[in-house]
Amino acid sequence: MNFHEIALNRQSCRSYDPDKAVDNEKITSILESARIAPSACNSQPYNITVCKGDKAKAVAKATQGMGMNKFTENAPVMIVISEGAYVKSAAIGSKIKGNDYRSIDIGIVSAYITAEATVQGLGTCILGWFDDSKIRNICDLSTPVRLVISLGYASADDNLRNKKRKSFDELIKTVE
Repeated sequence: MNFHEIALNRQSCRSYDPDKAVDNEKITSILESARIAPSACNSQPYNITVCKGDKAKAVAKATQGMGMNKFTENAPVMIVISEGAYVKSAAIGSKIKGNDYRSIDIGIVSAYITAEATVQGLGTCILGWFDDSKIRNICDLSTPVRLVISLGYASADDNLRNKKRKSFDELIKTVE
């Protein structure tokens, strides 16, 4: 699968097959791709926590406040991305430029995780709605949780949807 095919086939999974576990080899492949994702000054200012079994179910429940993300109840794996420390050069650059490199880097690593999951035939959904304190407690984390990614095999009825995106001309401007 080339990158364009990955981009066309990756979507936010809204229905996981509760009877299909994810092989550890696939998880390792996804995490290896995450490990080599670029970051400001190669600082990788985040931590990745993989939750399976009862921990995955507890994290999924912590994403379901106010009726949100009910589909996560069948996701066999939940990946929690929490803040990590900057290296000095990235911390200084962030402060001088007023740019939150950590958020950018977390976005990049999330893209790598979801892209590799697509290559592995798995569905993902990046979740921003969650109870930070509950997930910190479940995962024994001392820093804020920034994103949670549900991971598993999509149900047979979770068909590829048409992508609704801005047109090329609305989105892209070229200057010379």
